[in-house]
Amino acid sequence: MLEADFVIVGSGSAGSAMAYRLSEDGRHSVIVIEYGGTDIGPLIQMPSALSIPLNMPRYDWGFASEPEPHLGGRVLATPRGKVLGGSSSINGMVYVRGHARDFDHWAEQGATGWSYADVLPYFKRMEHSHGGEDGWRGTDGPLHVQRGTRKNPLYAAFVDAGREAGFELTDDYNGSKQEGFGPMEQTIHRGRRWSTANAYLRPALKRKNVRLVNGFARKVVIENLRAVGVEIETRGKIEVVRAKREVIIAASSINSPKILMLSGIGPAQHLKDHGIAVVADRPGVGANLQDHLELYIQQESIKPITLNSVLNPWSKALIGARWMLFKSGLGATNHFESAAFVRSAAGVDYPDIQFHFIPAAVRYDGKSAAKSHGFQAHVGPMRSKSRGTVTLRSPDPKEKPVIRFNYMSHPDDWADFRHCIRLTREIFGQAAFDPFRGKEISPGSYVQTDAELDAFIRDHAESALHPSGTCRMGKASDPMAVVDPECRVIGVEDLRVADSSIFPRITNGNLNGPSIMTGEKAADHILGRQPLAPSNQKPWINPRWQVSDR
Repeated sequence: MLEADFVIVGSGSAGSAMAYRLSEDGRHSVIVIEYGGTDIGPLIQMPSALSIPLNMPRYDWGFASEPEPHLGGRVLATPRGKVLGGSSSINGMVYVRGHARDFDHWAEQGATGWSYADVLPYFKRMEHSHGGEDGWRGTDGPLHVQRGTRKNPLYAAFVDAGREAGFELTDDYNGSKQEGFGPMEQTIHRGRRWSTANAYLRPALKRKNVRLVNGFARKVVIENLRAVGVEIETRGKIEVVRAKREVIIAASSINSPKILMLSGIGPAQHLKDHGIAVVADRPGVGANLQDHLELYIQQESIKPITLNSVLNPWSKALIGARWMLFKSGLGATNHFESAAFVRSAAGVDYPDIQFHFIPAAVRYDGKSAAKSHGFQAHVGPMRSKSRGTVTLRSPDPKEKPVIRFNYMSHPDDWADFRHCIRLTREIFGQAAFDPFRGKEISPGSYVQTDAELDAFIRDHAESALHPSGTCRMGKASDPMAVVDPECRVIGVEDLRVADSSIFPRITNGNLNGPSIMTGEKAADHILGRQPLAPSNQKPWINPRWQVSDR
């Protein structure tokens, strides 16, 4: 019989962390349900191959948005990991904690106990930082975090250009000071992708009290308002994996609300429309969907030093061979090795724009490279006011949900994005880039007016693949909250959600780090442990924030 104390749906960033922590003392049995297959193989483990698994049906759920009305009706891909390690096995391996103020905002929104002081000890517990700021970083956790070698001179040029433009520098944006230009951090260890499958799940599966069950989660089995198991489809038949203590959903900000709704937890009328009996009327399930959008601002390089020279089959074969043999070279990095977090205007107290810098002019999905040598910054606003929804397409669990991001639906988003483009041009125009700068590839120097920039944004803005917020955490009395500050689903006993879907508001930067932290902290709540003692460390806030953007 498939039965354990704790049944976790999803082996991703939060799910693997919880499997590791819940089983650590050997007193509790854990079953992890994962529909995807193995993550073993170079396409996932080799960092520079990151664009390949992102688009493979074998590793990705294959979700896409509905036509986005404010982006000219474009349909945007919404990849989510369908593989051991979940999205941490197909992501860009960029490691960002988020800004201290993000978590203070969570606490203000009703997520009591999730302020920066509360979550910092969990970030430290999970990390094994190589090169981070002393006293602010963990040094013996399961998650290895490193910096790239930054051998290409363009990485230094980007940071120098930021300084020349008057912005701050930071040697560790995950330490005391996020604001500024500096090195980017990676979840890469010894040349391999350091996913949560490698960091957490494999060590956990070596324990006698942890089992991995391959199956498709259809719904939570609820009896008398209490979760008692998970109905799965495996090898063509339907079974129930029973939970003696609790069911924990960690299936992503797309699949977690879908599973709740299929289980009768969600907006009552929407459930009734699909013939699903209402167990708990929670209108917040599937609401509050957020993401980061970004643009690729590309510049030609007049020196042939960019990655565009190694995008031919022969060079790729050599890079792959070196990686296979030695786990080193260009195959052992995600190529995101310089970064920046800056504020868009005076009066903004902490960064609201993120830059990823890469010494190549190429699409994230790897499908098209520029004709010439080039470099690019991925840039976008961090705190869009637009909100979307995830809803059911039908009561059939196999049907993909309806995803409406509603991108760019708030007028402020347009002004923010125009500023991002002009700011990137200002940085690329600094003296540090003089030895390298050719003509602007994208958008192109002829794109200047607000209307021209808006047309470029409408046609070219891409998801940074950070969907979140669809099972928002808040006070139990908040009608739009789905889980309380201990991740318990409001209105149903012995059921929790712990992944990026519970974020009240999206954090600054990439979401893998905060998602793992969520799993770490949720595990202590699930076990009824006293949370780690709050930190008294005070993050750096720019003393000029009221008068200047830099």
